[in-house]
Amino acid sequence: MNLIETLEAENGKDVLPAVHVGDTVNVHYLIREGEKERIQIFSGTVLSIGGRGIRKTITVRRIVQGEGVERIFPLHNPRVQEVEIARRGDVRRAKLYFLRDRVGKKTRVKELLGEKARRERSRDESIQAAQAAAAAERAASKPAAATEGEE
Repeated sequence: MNLIETLEAENGKDVLPAVHVGDTVNVHYLIREGEKERIQIFSGTVLSIGGRGIRKTITVRRIVQGEGVERIFPLHNPRVQEVEIARRGDVRRAKLYFLRDRVGKKTRVKELLGEKARRERSRDESIQAAQAAAAAERAASKPAAATEGEE
């Protein structure tokens, strides 16, 4: 592994949520107000997924008082506590920027149901299991690397 991959493995989260474009998600984001910290939930539809590795981001859009609000969340950011999937979206595009021009009921995305949803869920679970196994492997190899540097 080169230096950048090593840094990404150390600083990134071990397991990422299985989020796809079109999903309706609740992003639990840590907000600091003066001395206090609290978790605020941002609910909306995932318009796009960008970057890769430690730079992976999701763009989430919601409507607040008739006005569209978009936020870009870095998935590996420690302030992003959790990304909870409220419902799966059935879309055929990688970016849903066309939703920006739509208002009201036209902004709804069809829900992924039935056999397709089961296949998607099983695929996501296998990917997360592989991520967890890789994280456990990295954690097991980390003390060995630390002792080599001390000698």
